[in-house]
Parts: sequence; structure tokens; C-alpha cells
Amino acid sequence: MSASWHERLLGGFRKTSDRLMGNLAGLSAARLDEETLDEIEEALIASDLGPETAARVRARLAEGQYERNMEELGIRLVVAEEVERSLAKVAKPLEIEAFPRPQVILVIGVNGSGKTTTIAKLAKTLVEQDYGVMLAAGDTFRAAAIGQLRTWAERIGVPIVSGAEGGDAAGIVYEAVKQATATGIDVLIVDTAGRLQNKRELMDELAKIRRVLGRLNPEAPHDVVLVLDATTGQNALNQIEVFKETAGVTGLVMTKLDGTARGGVLVAAAERYGLPIHAIGVGETADDLRGFDANEVARIIAGVDQGRNLR
Repeated sequence: MSASWHERLLGGFRKTSDRLMGNLAGLSAARLDEETLDEIEEALIASDLGPETAARVRARLAEGQYERNMEELGIRLVVAEEVERSLAKVAKPLEIEAFPRPQVILVIGVNGSGKTTTIAKLAKTLVEQDYGVMLAAGDTFRAAAIGQLRTWAERIGVPIVSGAEGGDAAGIVYEAVKQATATGIDVLIVDTAGRLQNKRELMDELAKIRRVLGRLNPEAPHDVVLVLDATTGQNALNQIEVFKETAGVTGLVMTKLDGTARGGVLVAAAERYGLPIHAIGVGETADDLRGFDANEVARIIAGVDQGRNLR
């Protein structure tokens, strides 16, 4: 029997939850002096939840509205409330609303982040929602990326526009938009090159793609979705910074939230950048990429009783 989505989330955030409980073990809010509050704040930062969330939890505890004998569970309940507050603002599914069609979604991210697999999962989900979907293999830098996307398109049963390795990515996108428009496709998902070794080259390529799109549809691209690998921790935040500058990111997808991931980075990204997080991935199958409930994820990260009402 396959695991439920909730069980997969439990597994995906286990490392962060265990780390948080380990860092808070033995701490008590019975003495809410500066030293104790500093220890709690440091424990939260060490758990990858980010300095912003850690500072808010510290401030909440310092307000003095809590019982003086609050133990570790009480601290974690406050953590859950503040994590939910961070995630609730950004948990936003990708909406297909563009008119005229197609809605053009540029998908960006470094090589190895799970970008191509994420495109396939997203395409499959949209097909199941009765949208017409087309893929464009705009990562012409790697032959493997083109081949992988063609394979996924065949499996899912959607059309793809692709070319040869080293070809003109903007030309591929131009042809894809023309075909998608002519055939009444709802959503065009465009893969893009993931190299960061030369930011200027990447920026120029993305700018060229944008110019081509603008000539065909002034509103395109409608979405620029950055795929992040949760196992990279702090480096995922650095990637947001770079891609915001080079690509005008409008939303995020966090992948590889498995038992090895530092899932707290999801909270840190939400707090620091406030970009919509459209979906999270907790495995390799198409069903492992979904939107998420901020309350559920917050309870799991904080390691509190699943039956508790934290609102």
C-alpha cells in the first residue's frame, strides 16, 4: 500500500523536525530570561527555520503571556504557530487564468534540482485537470535534458517542441508558442538552461526568450517558476537571490523534501522572499508534487501532536 500524502510529508520533514526537537531538548520557558530566550532562538536558527521566524518566536515568548512553567512542548506549539504564519502567506497553487491562451510558464533552476522531472509532474497534474498542455525543450545546452523531456512528453501524452543540442532556445520557444496558439493549447511549459557558471550568458538567453515571447503575447511569460532542491539547504536561498536578479522569479517549487532534506529551508524561503510556493515534492512519482497546507506542514515541522488545534 502506498503511503498517504500526510505520511510522505512526515517522512519529508523528518530531518528538520528531529533536528528541531533535538535542539530544543531540555530547554524550558520556565525561566524566560535573556539567556534562555537566546538559547531558544539559536536552536531555531540551527534547525534551518531562518532568523526571521526564530526572532518572532523569541519575541512571542518574551511577551510574558505564557505560563512560567511552559516546557518544551509549549515552545514547539509557539514554533508551529509562527511557522504556519510564514507559510500561509505563500502557499498558493499555480492558477491557469491567462487569456488569450496559452499560459506560458518558464521553469528555471540549476542542473540537478529536479527541474525536468518537476515539469513532467506539473504537466501530468494539469492534464488530469483537463488542460491542454505542451512542452518546450528550451534547455538546449544539454542533450540529456532534451531527451529526458521528450521521454516524459511521450509518457504523459502531450506534444513537445524541441530541437538539437546547442540550438537557439528562443527559436524553440517561438515555434512552441506559435503551435500552442494554433492548436488551442491551454498551458505551454518551457524548460530553460540551468547553468549558473556564467550569469551574464544565462541572463542574456532568458532576456532573448522574453523578447520573443513578448512579440507573440505581450503578457508572456505569465509565470517564472524556480525549482529548488531542498537538500541543498542554505544554497537554495542563494539560488533564489541569483534567479530573482536574472529571471524575475514569480513563484517557487521545492523538490526533494525527503528524509535527507533540510526542509526548514522552506520556512526560511517563505519568510525572506515572500514568493508564492506553488508546490512541494516529497518523492519521485507524479503524485509526489502537490500544493501544501500551511497548518499541516507547520505541525509536522514543530513535531507537535497531530490532533492539536493550533489556530
